[in-house]
Amino acid sequence: MPATAREFLRYFAASAAALALDTAVFKLGLSLGIHLAVAACLGFSFGLVLIYIISSRHVFSQHRLRNRRNEFALFALIGVAGLLLTEALLWLLVKQLGAAPVAAKLTSACGVFLFNFALRKALLFTAPRTALSPQA
Repeated sequence: MPATAREFLRYFAASAAALALDTAVFKLGLSLGIHLAVAACLGFSFGLVLIYIISSRHVFSQHRLRNRRNEFALFALIGVAGLLLTEALLWLLVKQLGAAPVAAKLTSACGVFLFNFALRKALLFTAPRTALSPQA
């Protein structure tokens, strides 16, 4: 099996774990009367930390950035872009189309998963680029 396919499957499993945590925190927030968007942000934050730990240690073998703080910052920034996409989809599905919040959350997670994997793989978890030497 090609390395990218293995990483995709591992990232899928890691994402499932992060989504389970995210959704549990999201549901807990809603049950406590927390606003939909805030509950989604709380769930996202917990899920983000979990998916980064699993991704950086068990999913991807290559790291483009040497500095792990910078890596996490870019990882989180990609996650924030995914969160904004999630928020837009939740607004559309729940507020405009009347879908149940948890069903809408799980539905939006599918597209956001692909978005996050593609960007994180391309920007963070590939071999570092090497400078090309000038040709004589």
